[in-house]
Amino acid sequence: MANVDRPTGFRPVKHLTGAPYNGQFNKYYGDANLFMGDLVIKEAAGQAIGSGAYPGCGRAAAYGILLGAVVGWEPDPAALDRLYYATSNTLAVYIADAPDLIFECQENNAGVAAADVGLNCDIVVAAGSTTTGISNMEVDGDTEATTIDEPLKIMGFVNSPDNDPTLANAKLLVMINQHSYGTEAGTTGI
Repeated sequence: MANVDRPTGFRPVKHLTGAPYNGQFNKYYGDANLFMGDLVIKEAAGQAIGSGAYPGCGRAAAYGILLGAVVGWEPDPAALDRLYYATSNTLAVYIADAPDLIFECQENNAGVAAADVGLNCDIVVAAGSTTTGISNMEVDGDTEATTIDEPLKIMGFVNSPDNDPTLANAKLLVMINQHSYGTEAGTTGI
Protein backbone atom coordinates (compact mmCIF):
# COMPACT_ATOMS: atom_id res chain seq x y z
CA MET A 1 0.00 0.00 0.00
CA ALA A 2 1.37 3.44 -0.93
CA ASN A 3 2.32 5.93 1.75
CA VAL A 4 0.00 8.91 2.06
CA ASP A 5 1.55 12.12 0.72
CA ARG A 6 0.74 14.40 3.65
CA PRO A 7 3.65 16.53 4.84
CA THR A 8 3.27 17.79 8.39
CA GLY A 9 6.63 19.43 8.94
CA PHE A 10 8.82 18.28 11.80
CA ARG A 11 7.21 16.92 14.97
CA PRO A 12 9.41 16.21 18.02
CA VAL A 13 8.91 12.63 19.24
CA LYS A 14 11.83 11.79 21.55
CA HIS A 15 15.32 12.66 22.68
CA LEU A 16 18.48 10.92 21.50
CA THR A 17 18.64 9.16 24.90
CA GLY A 18 15.30 7.48 24.12
CA ALA A 19 13.39 9.64 26.60
CA PRO A 20 10.03 10.77 25.19
CA TYR A 21 9.49 14.37 24.14
CA ASN A 22 7.50 15.90 26.99
CA GLY A 23 6.29 19.09 25.32
CA GLN A 24 9.04 21.43 26.52
CA PHE A 25 9.76 24.54 24.47
CA ASN A 26 11.29 27.98 24.74
CA LYS A 27 9.71 31.27 23.73
CA TYR A 28 11.06 33.26 20.79
CA TYR A 29 10.10 36.32 18.83
CA GLY A 30 9.24 34.99 15.38
CA ASP A 31 9.11 36.17 11.80
CA ALA A 32 5.80 36.32 9.98
CA ASN A 33 3.89 33.24 8.87
CA LEU A 34 5.33 30.36 10.88
CA PHE A 35 3.40 27.11 10.79
CA MET A 36 3.17 24.14 13.16
CA GLY A 37 6.18 21.94 12.40
CA ASP A 38 8.24 24.54 10.54
CA LEU A 39 11.98 24.36 11.14
CA VAL A 40 13.45 27.69 12.22
CA ILE A 41 16.83 29.38 12.48
CA LYS A 42 18.03 31.68 15.25
CA GLU A 43 17.95 35.37 14.36
CA ALA A 44 20.63 37.76 15.58
CA ALA A 45 18.29 40.21 17.30
CA GLY A 46 15.74 39.57 20.02
CA GLN A 47 12.55 41.44 20.80
CA ALA A 48 10.75 42.69 23.90
CA ILE A 49 7.37 40.98 24.18
CA GLY A 50 5.09 41.97 27.03
CA SER A 51 7.12 41.94 30.23
CA GLY A 52 9.89 39.75 28.78
CA ALA A 53 12.47 39.76 26.05
CA TYR A 54 13.04 36.78 23.77
CA PRO A 55 15.58 35.79 21.14
CA GLY A 56 14.49 36.00 17.53
CA CYS A 57 13.82 33.16 15.11
CA GLY A 58 12.88 32.91 11.45
CA ARG A 59 11.73 30.29 8.98
CA ALA A 60 14.54 28.00 7.88
CA ALA A 61 15.89 27.76 4.37
CA ALA A 62 17.91 24.93 2.87
CA TYR A 63 21.46 24.46 4.16
CA GLY A 64 21.26 26.45 7.36
CA ILE A 65 22.16 26.08 11.00
CA LEU A 66 18.81 25.17 12.58
CA LEU A 67 17.31 26.02 15.96
CA GLY A 68 14.33 23.66 16.23
CA ALA A 69 10.68 23.32 15.20
CA VAL A 70 7.56 25.35 15.88
CA VAL A 71 5.30 23.58 18.41
CA GLY A 72 2.90 26.45 19.18
CA TRP A 73 2.47 30.17 19.85
CA GLU A 74 0.71 32.57 22.14
CA PRO A 75 -2.87 33.13 20.98
CA ASP A 76 -3.69 36.46 19.38
CA PRO A 77 -6.74 37.92 21.20
CA ALA A 78 -7.62 39.87 18.05
CA ALA A 79 -7.63 36.71 15.88
CA LEU A 80 -8.37 33.65 18.02
CA ASP A 81 -9.35 31.62 14.96
CA ARG A 82 -5.93 32.01 13.25
CA LEU A 83 -4.24 28.64 12.81
CA TYR A 84 -0.67 29.85 12.24
CA TYR A 85 1.76 32.37 13.71
CA ALA A 86 1.28 35.61 11.79
CA THR A 87 3.17 38.89 12.13
CA SER A 88 3.08 40.11 15.70
CA ASN A 89 5.56 41.89 17.91
CA THR A 90 3.50 41.26 21.02
CA LEU A 91 3.23 37.45 20.94
CA ALA A 92 5.81 34.71 21.36
CA VAL A 93 6.24 31.59 19.23
CA TYR A 94 7.09 28.29 20.98
CA ILE A 95 10.10 26.36 19.65
CA ALA A 96 11.21 22.83 20.60
CA ASP A 97 14.92 23.67 20.55
CA ALA A 98 16.78 20.95 22.47
CA PRO A 99 19.85 19.91 20.42
CA ASP A 100 19.19 16.19 21.00
CA LEU A 101 15.56 16.08 19.81
CA ILE A 102 14.51 13.53 17.22
CA PHE A 103 11.72 14.61 14.86
CA GLU A 104 9.23 12.68 12.74
CA CYS A 105 8.85 13.99 9.20
CA GLN A 106 8.05 12.93 5.65
CA GLU A 107 10.48 12.59 2.75
CA ASN A 108 9.49 14.18 -0.55
CA ASN A 109 10.13 11.08 -2.71
CA ALA A 110 11.48 7.54 -2.42
CA GLY A 111 15.12 8.61 -2.30
CA VAL A 112 15.95 7.55 1.27
CA ALA A 113 16.82 3.87 1.71
CA ALA A 114 17.69 1.80 4.76
CA ALA A 115 21.39 2.12 3.84
CA ASP A 116 21.05 5.92 4.19
CA VAL A 117 20.32 5.79 7.93
CA GLY A 118 23.14 7.67 9.63
CA LEU A 119 23.74 9.96 6.66
CA ASN A 120 22.95 13.67 6.56
CA CYS A 121 20.33 15.36 4.35
CA ASP A 122 18.70 18.66 3.47
CA ILE A 123 15.14 19.95 3.78
CA VAL A 124 12.53 20.99 1.24
CA VAL A 125 11.10 24.36 2.22
CA ALA A 126 7.50 24.90 1.14
CA ALA A 127 4.84 27.35 2.28
CA GLY A 128 2.62 26.12 5.10
CA SER A 129 -1.16 25.88 4.87
CA THR A 130 -3.14 28.88 6.13
CA THR A 131 -6.20 26.58 6.16
CA THR A 132 -4.76 23.93 8.51
CA GLY A 133 -1.85 25.82 10.08
CA ILE A 134 0.44 22.87 9.35
CA SER A 135 3.91 23.07 7.81
CA ASN A 136 4.65 21.57 4.40
CA MET A 137 8.40 21.18 5.02
CA GLU A 138 9.86 17.76 4.20
CA VAL A 139 13.17 15.93 4.01
CA ASP A 140 14.83 16.19 0.60
CA GLY A 141 15.17 12.53 -0.33
CA ASP A 142 17.82 13.24 -2.97
CA THR A 143 20.47 14.82 -0.73
CA GLU A 144 21.78 11.98 1.48
CA ALA A 145 25.50 12.43 2.00
CA THR A 146 28.31 12.11 4.49
CA THR A 147 29.10 15.84 4.17
CA ILE A 148 28.69 17.78 7.38
CA ASP A 149 27.00 20.81 5.83
CA GLU A 150 23.62 19.08 5.53
CA PRO A 151 21.33 20.34 8.32
CA LEU A 152 19.67 17.00 9.27
CA LYS A 153 20.84 13.50 10.20
CA ILE A 154 18.68 10.50 9.26
CA MET A 155 18.11 8.39 12.39
CA GLY A 156 15.71 5.80 10.94
CA PHE A 157 12.20 5.20 9.66
CA VAL A 158 8.98 5.45 11.67
CA ASN A 159 7.96 1.91 12.64
CA SER A 160 4.28 1.90 11.73
CA PRO A 161 2.02 -0.40 9.66
CA ASP A 162 1.06 2.51 7.39
CA ASN A 163 4.70 3.47 6.62
CA ASP A 164 6.58 1.59 3.89
CA PRO A 165 10.24 2.74 3.87
CA THR A 166 10.70 1.49 0.29
CA LEU A 167 8.06 3.80 -1.19
CA ALA A 168 7.74 7.55 -1.75
CA ASN A 169 6.66 9.82 1.11
CA ALA A 170 7.95 7.53 3.86
CA LYS A 171 7.98 8.89 7.40
CA LEU A 172 11.50 9.34 8.78
CA LEU A 173 13.13 10.05 12.10
CA VAL A 174 15.75 12.80 11.90
CA MET A 175 17.68 15.03 14.24
CA ILE A 176 19.26 18.40 13.64
CA ASN A 177 22.84 17.91 12.49
CA GLN A 178 23.75 21.60 12.52
CA HIS A 179 22.14 23.09 15.64
CA SER A 180 22.38 26.67 16.90
CA TYR A 181 23.06 25.37 20.41
CA GLY A 182 25.32 22.52 19.30
CA THR A 183 28.60 21.96 21.09
CA GLU A 184 30.70 21.02 18.08
CA ALA A 185 33.32 23.56 17.02
CA GLY A 186 31.86 26.13 14.67
CA THR A 187 28.50 24.33 14.65
CA THR A 188 29.57 22.50 11.51
CA GLY A 189 27.61 19.33 12.18
CA ILE A 190 28.55 15.92 13.40
